[in-house]
Amino acid sequence: MTSAVSAETTHGWAVERPGPIGTGPLTRVRRQLAPGPGDLLLRVEACGVCRTDLHLAEGDLAPRRPSIVPGHEIVGRVVAVGEAVTSFRTGDRAGGAWLRGTCGQCRYCLAERENLCPRSTYTGWDADGGFAEMALVPADFAYPLPEARDAASLAPLLCAGIIGYRALRRSALPEGGRLGIYGFGASAHLAAQVALSEGATVHVLTRSARARELALSLGAASSGGAYERPPEPLDSAILFAPVGDLVPVALEALDRSGTLAVAGIHLSDIPSLNYQRHLFQERDLRSVTSNTRQDGRDFLALAERIGIQVTSSPYPMGRADQALADLAADRVNGAAVLVPD
Repeated sequence: MTSAVSAETTHGWAVERPGPIGTGPLTRVRRQLAPGPGDLLLRVEACGVCRTDLHLAEGDLAPRRPSIVPGHEIVGRVVAVGEAVTSFRTGDRAGGAWLRGTCGQCRYCLAERENLCPRSTYTGWDADGGFAEMALVPADFAYPLPEARDAASLAPLLCAGIIGYRALRRSALPEGGRLGIYGFGASAHLAAQVALSEGATVHVLTRSARARELALSLGAASSGGAYERPPEPLDSAILFAPVGDLVPVALEALDRSGTLAVAGIHLSDIPSLNYQRHLFQERDLRSVTSNTRQDGRDFLALAERIGIQVTSSPYPMGRADQALADLAADRVNGAAVLVPD
């Protein structure tokens, strides 16, 4: 069903001058939005605050266009659809995620590896995202969302959850294996629940005492400091903290043939590795790049099936700058989520 396509005025936050969060890189903006032929116009019910948004605001991740509105964990109501859209109708609940577009023709897209498409585009990086009252999302890259769940608990699933899920699969965790998780924020606390539901033993290593408590409450076998040794050798590990110094630490904790997956889009420099200590005995080091839409569909179905618990800290949309500041200072337990004022 097609609605009248008219421009709507929305207020939000944009990254005007990337820099340390204390310098105020976010600025209030007003925009006019109207859906193109394949777009959904969403009224934002909630938008998760991802560490990628922090990297964008602080300049670790260079903006791809000036005055970009961050936010790519968008839960919203469809208020208008483009003329070519048949998969959604006005009033539907829909989600917008990080991956926004691909070419559909390159060898990666044709091999169902669209996360590696050289012409891929991203919400809140190439086009305005969800740190606003309204957002445009291409219908082909949107997800239908359940009505029963609270919007603030759905939003982190759309990036933290999906990326955590892909990182878990990239870690090649064997059935009943021993998984180490380095850093325990939004993605990690969701990926841990998936691993636990599949019979893994999970060891969490993070600098935050509150995060260590959360890990144990979710069923982790142990939790310790980020640079501590886990109580047993690991079959797999995931590095969620954007700290390159932890790469050799995690590699050294792996058992023979273990795999370390690095989940972030940004990582500080990795120190020199010692071949014998860190890589010998067929240890693998892997990166994680975005996600495919199938990752999103698979994870959202799994999250519904296992009843995944989302620990979130809500912030009014007008306090987006404070949410990023708290994320930078590790003051957020679980996931920060922006909700309408």
